[in-house]
Amino acid sequence: METKEAVAAFSALSQETRLEALQILVRQGPAGLSAGEIAEALGVAAPTLSFHLKELSTAGLIVARKQGRSVIYAANYGGVRELVDFLMADCCQGDPRLCGPYVIKEKTA
Repeated sequence: METKEAVAAFSALSQETRLEALQILVRQGPAGLSAGEIAEALGVAAPTLSFHLKELSTAGLIVARKQGRSVIYAANYGGVRELVDFLMADCCQGDPRLCGPYVIKEKTA
């Protein structure tokens, strides 16, 4: 993940409703939830939620798929992992005693 992409992801997560929506989707797993279910869980109106889901999708943190007449949203675990990897890439100068169980990946050219 490049710095520009990380900034976009952090920008998307800097809003409370979006952060909570992502947390709900991460907990839900790959099956995901409909926009209505997410809106109900967060107590927000559907149009408001649609705006927030679009921001999370643009940032690469969630994915959407059609299921019948519904759109199901799920966490994009790859995108979330890339963001975590971006943060942890140079963790404690690579000292595994300080980074705990986090696996530091080699940067590819």
